[in-house]
Amino acid sequence: MEIKCLIVDDEDLALNVLEKYIATIPTLKLAGRCDNAIEAITFLHTHEIDLLFLDLNMPELSGLEMLKTLQKPPKVIITTAYAEYALESYDYGVVDYLLKPIKLERFIKAVNKAVELLAGKETTENPKTASVEKSIFIKEDQTTYALRISEILFIEAYGNYLKVHTKDKTFLTRETMHHFSELLPENNFIRVHKSFIINQSKIQRISGNIVVVNENEIPIGNTYKNDLMKRIDKS
Repeated sequence: MEIKCLIVDDEDLALNVLEKYIATIPTLKLAGRCDNAIEAITFLHTHEIDLLFLDLNMPELSGLEMLKTLQKPPKVIITTAYAEYALESYDYGVVDYLLKPIKLERFIKAVNKAVELLAGKETTENPKTASVEKSIFIKEDQTTYALRISEILFIEAYGNYLKVHTKDKTFLTRETMHHFSELLPENNFIRVHKSFIINQSKIQRISGNIVVVNENEIPIGNTYKNDLMKRIDKS
C-alpha cells in the first residue's frame, strides 16, 4: 500500500524534517509540501492525498481553520509546537498530535496509526485479512523497516528493548509490550507471558506450559494460560 502525503508548515526547517522522516519509510510517498494553508487547499483540489501532516500556527489561515473548510479531508497528523490545541484538534478526527521538535520514534508511531486506519478503510469488506496483511514500521538503530504483520512470529521483551522475531530476521527495537499489544490485531496475536506475544497462526504445538512457534520454545505464564487455551478451543 502506497500512502501519498502532503506536508503543510510555514517553517522550512519543519518541512525539511518531515520530508526526511517520510523518506525513511518506504510506504510513504511525498506528493507535495506547502508553506501555507491556502496553497494546501488548492493542492488538495487537484491531487489525491491519503495523509496530511498539518501545522496549526500559520499566517492568514490556521491549520484548524483549514480543516473546517475541507468536506472530505485526508487522514491528518497535526505537527505543532503548541500543546493547548490538542483536545480541540481531536474534534476534527485527527489521527495523532505531534509536538515539535518531533522525534522519529514518535513520528513512526503516528504513521502506524494512520496506516492502520487507511488499511481498514481500504479493506472494509474483509477486515480479518486486512489486519494480517497490512504493514507496521519498526525502527532499529538508524533504519526504519516496513514489516508485514503476517511475518511476525513472536515478540520478546529484552531489557529496555523488544525483539521482534520473523522467520528471516530478528529486529531489536526500543518499544514497549503495551505498544505492540495495542498495535497488533487481537484476533491474530495473544500475550502468553509477561515477556512474550505470539502470532497464533504460527503455533506448532503446546506442551504443558510451553508453546512452540517456529521451533522456538516459549513459556506460558500461569495468568495467561486460560486465555490461550480458550482461544485455541475456538479456532
